[in-house]
Amino acid sequence: MSASTPKPYYAGRSRLGIRFNALFGKLARLGISLAGSAELSVRGRTSGRMQRIPVNPHAFEGSPYLVSVRGHSQWVDNVRAAGGGELRVGRKVRTFTVIEITDPAQKAAVLRTYLERWGWQVAQFFQGVTAKSSDAELRAIAADHPVFRLTVSH
Repeated sequence: MSASTPKPYYAGRSRLGIRFNALFGKLARLGISLAGSAELSVRGRTSGRMQRIPVNPHAFEGSPYLVSVRGHSQWVDNVRAAGGGELRVGRKVRTFTVIEITDPAQKAAVLRTYLERWGWQVAQFFQGVTAKSSDAELRAIAADHPVFRLTVSH
């Protein structure tokens, strides 16, 4: 990345955020999903080991999606490199492949419904944009929040 290229948006985790993620991940592994959460497992692109993080899978127009609320995170890079991963809630494991959504208008539509569902939990990561924001405002932040459509192979 050159000095003139802006760094992609990423909202780091606080110590409290790390603890909450660990708790939500453990609950998902035990089969307890909070408001539809699951644990994402994806192979690390450098280590080759499975990396785990709690996520909020989102249904949009009949398809499952993952949205990176914190921006361009490690799990995003790992999913891009691996081409998919696993979602787990207890013993139920769903293997999936991904297609990254890059069209700003399509991403804005997914983000709007995602914020309708999860805004209460993730609003601080969307720079003041909410489900009630204009299409233009949602398109303006779309590049900051990678969105993936999942194809689940069960």
